Amino acid sequence: MSLRRRKPGGTQRLSSTLTWIASRTLAIPTPPIDQNDDALDVPPHVEETLRAIERLHAEHHAAATGLERGVDRLNAVVGQPQTLIVLALATLLWVGVNLALAGSGDRPFDPPPFNGLQAVMTPLALGVTVLILASQRRADRLAARRERLTLELAILAERKTAKVIALLEEMRRDHPELVDRVDEQADAMAAPSDPEAMLEAARRREAEGEVGAADQPVAPDIG
Repeated sequence: MSLRRRKPGGTQRLSSTLTWIASRTLAIPTPPIDQNDDALDVPPHVEETLRAIERLHAEHHAAATGLERGVDRLNAVVGQPQTLIVLALATLLWVGVNLALAGSGDRPFDPPPFNGLQAVMTPLALGVTVLILASQRRADRLAARRERLTLELAILAERKTAKVIALLEEMRRDHPELVDRVDEQADAMAAPSDPEAMLEAARRREAEGEVGAADQPVAPDIG
């Protein structure tokens, strides 16, 4: 009895076709990303801003002394998660060895309450605290420079905006085809703000807020 081979049906042909397409698609290598591609180009003003930020950080790093750089490197090593794991394992090993020695009848080198371990950890914790404070001090100096730069740029942008509004108002008054009208809000916005006056107003409002908070009655403690 001879068996005739059945031709694959439509579903089987479609499945084999999709399998072949998928294999050919997956076999296509992904082209590497070109860092010099034109799609990654940025406008000149953005590149200039990025370079200014890089110069700010480079100057801050160059102004650091050798001791400060050493502290930063030490802090970078100590601040890693592996340091916490090493300290935890060392503490467990210290406690486990002493308990094992005490359980076997031998004399432990640091019996409970582990005064030797405390004597080791206390200077270590003090040193880590000093490292963190020293690094934070340098970071605060950089943050202060950033805040000052941001404030100066904000004041400069506000003055530029006021100048643009003043020019638009002047054009509206001088242009014959534009209706000349009085816009009190535009006139107020055209005048640049006085930083000292704004600071004084902020201080006055802060003082009034503190006085108002002090005058509020305190709710009685029901409990």
